Amino acid sequence: MHVGIIIAKESVENYVPLYARDGVISTQYIMTTLEELGLLKMDFLGLRTLTVIRNTCELVKKNKGIDVKFDKDMNDPKVYKLWQDGETVGIFQFESQGMTNFMKELKPDCLEDIIAGVSLYRPGPMDQIPRYIANKKDPEHAVYTHPSLKPILKVTYGCMIYQEQVMQIVRDLAGYSLGRADLVRRAMGKKKLDVMAKERENFVHGKLDENGNVEIPGCVRNGIDEKSANKIFDEMAEFAKYAFNKSHAACYAVVSYRTAYLKAYYPAEFMAAMLNSFLGNLDKVPIYINECKKLNIKILKPDINRSFKDFTVEGNQIRFGLGSVKNVGATPVENIVKEREENGEYKDFTDFCERTSSLQVNKKCVECLIKAGAFDSFGKTRSTLLASYIKIMDVVADSKNKEFSNQITMFDIANTDDDIKKMEYDYDEKDEFSDKELLSMEKEMLGIYISGHPLEKYKDKIEKIATVNSIMLQEANDAIAKNEKTEIKDNQNATIVGIITSIKKKFTKNNKVMCFVTLEDLYGKTEVIVFESVYMEAQNLLVEENIVAINGRISVREDQDITLIASKIMDINDKNVENIGKRTYGNYNRNQNNFQQRSIENSNNANTIRSFANTQTNNQSSFFGKTMILDIRNLDEIHKDKLRGAIRFFNGEKNNLRVSVKQRENTISKCGAIFANEDTINEFSEIVGKENLQIM
Repeated sequence: MHVGIIIAKESVENYVPLYARDGVISTQYIMTTLEELGLLKMDFLGLRTLTVIRNTCELVKKNKGIDVKFDKDMNDPKVYKLWQDGETVGIFQFESQGMTNFMKELKPDCLEDIIAGVSLYRPGPMDQIPRYIANKKDPEHAVYTHPSLKPILKVTYGCMIYQEQVMQIVRDLAGYSLGRADLVRRAMGKKKLDVMAKERENFVHGKLDENGNVEIPGCVRNGIDEKSANKIFDEMAEFAKYAFNKSHAACYAVVSYRTAYLKAYYPAEFMAAMLNSFLGNLDKVPIYINECKKLNIKILKPDINRSFKDFTVEGNQIRFGLGSVKNVGATPVENIVKEREENGEYKDFTDFCERTSSLQVNKKCVECLIKAGAFDSFGKTRSTLLASYIKIMDVVADSKNKEFSNQITMFDIANTDDDIKKMEYDYDEKDEFSDKELLSMEKEMLGIYISGHPLEKYKDKIEKIATVNSIMLQEANDAIAKNEKTEIKDNQNATIVGIITSIKKKFTKNNKVMCFVTLEDLYGKTEVIVFESVYMEAQNLLVEENIVAINGRISVREDQDITLIASKIMDINDKNVENIGKRTYGNYNRNQNNFQQRSIENSNNANTIRSFANTQTNNQSSFFGKTMILDIRNLDEIHKDKLRGAIRFFNGEKNNLRVSVKQRENTISKCGAIFANEDTINEFSEIVGKENLQIM
C-alpha cells in the first residue's frame, strides 16, 4: 500500500479544498500544486513483507527458542547463494523470472549488488544491465566519460544508476550546492526542458551572481573540457528520466536481504509465514506450496488436534491451519483451539462433537472439516463421518437439551449409560472414497491439493509435452504490466497440460458456440478460449476434473491477462498425446491437396507455429500493399473450415498481404492478413479454387 499524506500546521481544509470518497478524505489538488503552495507531502509505504519477517521471527522463537539476529554486515555467502542459484521465490522484489535470471547472471555477493538490482530492473535502466554485469565481472574495463566520474560511479562499475549519483556529479564536477543539485535532479526526472536548458549552461560554464561573483563554478572552471561536460550532462539527462532513489532502493535491498536470510536459515518458518500472508490468494499459494516441495518441506493437511488458526511449523513440516478451511469461520476455530488447549486433545469424533456442541461449531463447519481431512487421525473414513455426523450431532444436541431441562425418558430408564452411548453413536460405516474423490474434496475445502495432486503421476509426461505452464504465463503478465521484456510472445505456439476446473459456455453474435476453460496445472491457473471448431471436436473432453493437454496460440492483449486460444485438445491418456505439438497447417489434411504435409514441432523454446511461413521468402515483397480476395459463395463447410485454419496459421508478425472474402454478390468482408509467398498462394488456391482467388 502506497499513500501520500499532506502535513500542515493547521487543519488541511484551511489551505486546500477536500473531498471524501468511500470514507477516505483527499485533496482536490494534485501533488505538484500542493508543493507549489508550500505544503509538505510525505509518502508512506506499507509492505506485507515486513509482517512476514516479523511472523517468521515469532515462529522461529516458538519452535526453536531462538531470537533471530540478522548479520549487521549483510555479507553472508549462504544468503547470496540463493540469488546466485536463482532460488528467489519468496524473496522480496526478486520473485519474477526476469529478475531471477538477472541475478543468476550477475552472481551478487554484496548488498551493493542487491541495491543496484532493485534499481536497474525497471524500464529505462534495464538497458544498462548487460554493461553492469560485464563491468562487475571485469571492473578494469569499465569506461568513464571523464576520470572525475570514477570516484562517483566506481561502486556501480561505471553505470549511472541512482539519483544521488546525479546530485554528486553536479556537486563535485560543477560545484553545485546540495539544494541546487536536488533542483537539477527533479528537473531531469520531471523532464522540465526549460529548466534543464538553463542548468546545462550552469553545469558547463558556471554562473555569476549580479555582482560578478562566482555562484556556480561550472565544469570548465574546474578543469573539465567543454565537450566532456556536455556529454556528461546528456548522459545525466537521459538517465535521470528513470533514475531510482538509492536510499529507497537500499531500504528495499535490506528487506530483500532479510527475507533471503530467513529463507536460507529458517526455510520452514519463512514459508509458513509466506503462506499465512497470502491465505485465499489462489495465484500465489500454489507457487509457495510448490516451493516447499523443492525445499523438501512437507505440507500437512489440517488436523483437529494439531492445527491452529494459521499455518504452523512442526519440525521441518508445515501444518495447514483450520482457519483456511472453507466455511469454517474465525470464531469456531478460536473456540475449537481454546477448548483443546484448556481440556486436552479430542479423543475421537464423538468427543469433539460433545465438547464443541455449545461453541458455535455448526454442522456445515463440521462437514467442511471432515472433507478437509481434519478428523482423519481418528481412524474413521471420511465417507463414514460424512454419513454419520448429522445423526451424531443431533444426538449430542438432544442430550444437552435433556440435561438442561432435567427430562428423563423410558428409554433412559431401560438402558445403561454404556448401552445408550453405543446406540447413540452408532457410525454408518462406509468404504473410503477414491483417491480422486478425496483430492477433489481437499481442493474444494482448501483451495489447493495437499495430500497429492491429480497431475503428480503424469509429471514426466507433462515435462515432455508442455512448453508453458501457469507460472510462466503469470510472470509474463507481470512483466507486460511493468513494460518489461518477456519471452512469451503474442501468437506464440504453446502446449499446456492441466486439470479442468471450470467451463463457461457462450454463444457468439453469429450463434457460434465457444467456451472459456479454466485449466489448473501444478503451479496455478490459466484461461483457455475454445472456439466452435475445436469445441465440436473436443466437447467430450471438456468436463470438469478431466486432465487434458491443450495446444494453441498465445494471445497477448493490452489490459488483459494472457490467454491460450485452443487449436487442439487431447486427453492426457491418449496414446498420441505426446504428438499434440506436431501440427499441420490449419484444420485440414494437406495430403488430400497434393501438397507435401509438413509439421511444426513444439520445442523447449516454444517455437511459433509460423516458423515454416517465415522461412519461405521467395517473392514476398511483391505482395506488400495488396489484398487477396477469396470468393467463398460456393464453398462447403469442410473447405470453409480448412480456409479458416489456413488464415489462422499464416497470420504472423510479418504479414504482407491483406485477406478479404466475398460471401455475397457485391459484399466483400475483411478478415485479417497473412504472410504470403508463392507457396502460400498455391495453398489457398487449392482450398478455394484458382478461379475464386484474386490478388489486387
